[in-house]
Amino acid sequence: MAIQFGSPKIVKELSFKKEAKDKLINGIDKLAEAVASTLGASGRTVVLEDDFGNPHVTKDGVTVANYINLEDPVENLGVTMLKQASRNTASKAGDGTTTSTVLAQSIIKNYFKLDGEKYSFRDIKNGMDKFVKLAVKNLNKKALPVDDKRLNQVSVISCNNDTELGNFIAEAFRSAGDNGVVTMETSPTNETYIETVDGTHIKSTSKSIHFYTNKEKEVSELDKPLIFLCASEVSNIRRIQNILEFAIKSNRSLLLIAPCEQQIVSALAMNHVKGNIKCNVIDPPSFGLRRKDILDDIALLTGATVIDESLGDSLDNVTPEVLGSAAKAIIDTDGTTIAIDEVPEAVAERVAYLQEQLDGEDHHVMRPHLEQRLALLNGGVSIVYVGGDTEVEVSEKKDRVDDAIHAVRAAKKEGILPGGGAALCYIASLSNLTGAN
Repeated sequence: MAIQFGSPKIVKELSFKKEAKDKLINGIDKLAEAVASTLGASGRTVVLEDDFGNPHVTKDGVTVANYINLEDPVENLGVTMLKQASRNTASKAGDGTTTSTVLAQSIIKNYFKLDGEKYSFRDIKNGMDKFVKLAVKNLNKKALPVDDKRLNQVSVISCNNDTELGNFIAEAFRSAGDNGVVTMETSPTNETYIETVDGTHIKSTSKSIHFYTNKEKEVSELDKPLIFLCASEVSNIRRIQNILEFAIKSNRSLLLIAPCEQQIVSALAMNHVKGNIKCNVIDPPSFGLRRKDILDDIALLTGATVIDESLGDSLDNVTPEVLGSAAKAIIDTDGTTIAIDEVPEAVAERVAYLQEQLDGEDHHVMRPHLEQRLALLNGGVSIVYVGGDTEVEVSEKKDRVDDAIHAVRAAKKEGILPGGGAALCYIASLSNLTGAN
């Protein structure tokens, strides 16, 4: 049964049994057909119309999915189910959204075929959970590490076999280094080029989706932000009023790296949406003394002062002098990238000190923490500036670059598998992954 509510108290439409299933499948099939046309390196581009009537040409599965809404409310529930699968893949992996949509379509339709036969819903769900664990285990065994040549191949394929653009992205990753990150921006000219700057990356994300400056990509970008670092919990917005007023008067964006209560996050998000202040809030990485260490490292890079009430500081007396700054901050589902104009001289001294500590550290608990701090201080940020002759061309190219960046990032982390669905065909052929269980 599927139910569509017009309001919390009024049922707008009811659909039962076969009628409900048929409508859900119709919605699923309509979205999947549009998205599936973009699948693989030979996939086709799709022309979309934005809210202002402008064309948006893309080959990105989740972007196509986000544009689709159907008139029939039950069919649209089917569309929403597939959108969730695609968005979840985009959020966690950044690429492969078309494949996840096609798989979700097949899983749902096959479930409806089994439903009501000798298998219960619980049997089917348990079987799927077992299959996923075994499938991932077998895929990990087949994964190959990437070298320079394979890095280029992954990038080129993700760019729809655009060799020039793919090579740009592969070079951006090489320029950033092992601990660096790669981001993307619109080029001020019609040329596409790379710029590598100093900076760092931390595994903390936006505390609210309302801080996003690009909701489709789930990204928040702050240009030349002020940086506020705090190890103590911020429980009242009045305690940071001086900081907020200074950012507004200076016409600067603000990145708060501080443990803030939800009411503070909500208040800042509301003011961000209204345009009163451009800001974002993220949690400081790690916990306890390790959190303080990492905040100190970020402070060294940005010129900020860490506020810590356990050491005698008072949030009530905070002045703008404690603020640091950065060239840019990009917050997405993978974490926060902070680009800086110039690395302070003191960074080299701290890197040398941490390396000395690491070389003499035998305790397995401290080594990962020291390695994390070194990666934070040693990283670079490569920015791919995407250019084109028209807005439509730039938009389409940026979608491909975004896919390629995420694909290369995943390949460096987890290795690569045969493409074109070959890896999934291999999994489907394994005898230990078939049968009633």
